[in-house]
Amino acid sequence: MQDFVHTNKDQSPKTKVQSFMRRPERVAELLREEISEIVGYELEDPRVLAVTVTDVRVSENLRDASVYVLVEGSEEEILDALAALRHAAPYVRKQVGFSLNLRHTPELHFIRDTVEESGVRVDKLLEEIGERNSE
Repeated sequence: MQDFVHTNKDQSPKTKVQSFMRRPERVAELLREEISEIVGYELEDPRVLAVTVTDVRVSENLRDASVYVLVEGSEEEILDALAALRHAAPYVRKQVGFSLNLRHTPELHFIRDTVEESGVRVDKLLEEIGERNSE
């Protein structure tokens, strides 16, 4: 027996894709967009100027959200920015709640995203290997 998904012909391609996504994934994407706006435009703390929200992962029950952020700067600046974000988390959560009108706004946990840092380190190692091989 085939599963049929009812789609409205007037739906945009993005809406069709979203209809196939599970709810936690849809909520995570909405949270990422909203948190990016709040961190980028509403927080006046200078420590969060170089912060980019890269990903949000939401628990199945939608009660907790891990917010992955990339911070430009030295190790000390990165730690200061994470401390500022953790301090601002209740405010950001409240603003997200107002904007998204969710039954329960998830608890926000800001986490340093190290994927790009790892990628840069791998690129540097590959470059060194290439230089050694060319000698």
